[in-house]
Amino acid sequence: MKLLREVCVVAGKDLRSEFRTKECLNAALSFAIVILVLFSFAVDPSSEQIREMSGGLLWLAFAFAGALILNQSFARELPNDCLDALVASPVSAAALFLGKAAANWLLLMIVELVCLPVFGVLYNMSWLGQWPLLLLVFLLASWGVTVIGTMFSALTVNLRLRELMLPTLIYPMMIPALMAAMQLTTVLIATSGVPPEDWIWVRLLVGFDIIFTSLAIALAEVVLLG
Repeated sequence: MKLLREVCVVAGKDLRSEFRTKECLNAALSFAIVILVLFSFAVDPSSEQIREMSGGLLWLAFAFAGALILNQSFARELPNDCLDALVASPVSAAALFLGKAAANWLLLMIVELVCLPVFGVLYNMSWLGQWPLLLLVFLLASWGVTVIGTMFSALTVNLRLRELMLPTLIYPMMIPALMAAMQLTTVLIATSGVPPEDWIWVRLLVGFDIIFTSLAIALAEVVLLG
């Protein structure tokens, strides 16, 4: 219970800070929508080919937009040595990491849930019939993206070129989660459900989340306290 309270305190602090300015949220949301709009001009929204690309288009936009959110996860603590004070606080390293990851996860989910109707309108896609499974895919894949991104955000926070280094480091690590998310999203949008052979992608997402969350918690103290 103590760990959960600490996680909620850290996540609440980050969310209040973000909602006060909305800098990352507005930037990520605008960037994702611009990508979707630009792609709508590059392809024919009425073609059958767009259904086969739907998952890739969505998660490409989410991955790029997510990097803007993740990059500021620890960078916002740099002014006035707030990061040093946060690390020196009684909050455990695991709680600090999980709190920041949870805040990033919620912000990324907001971006995804806002962009999904925009995608449906721009590309004439119907996704309402499969929204429970689609939401499950978004929840699992977004956590996999944020847990890796939050860890590497802590690793690169003191680098001068962290805006360039963070995407370079996290995108290769995200490939399994993004592949699964793209495949499942495409199947759910283009068909009436997930075929039995595609449930392996759901298991991949669950396993990915468990493995990388466990590794991140185990290494949180080393990364944050050095």
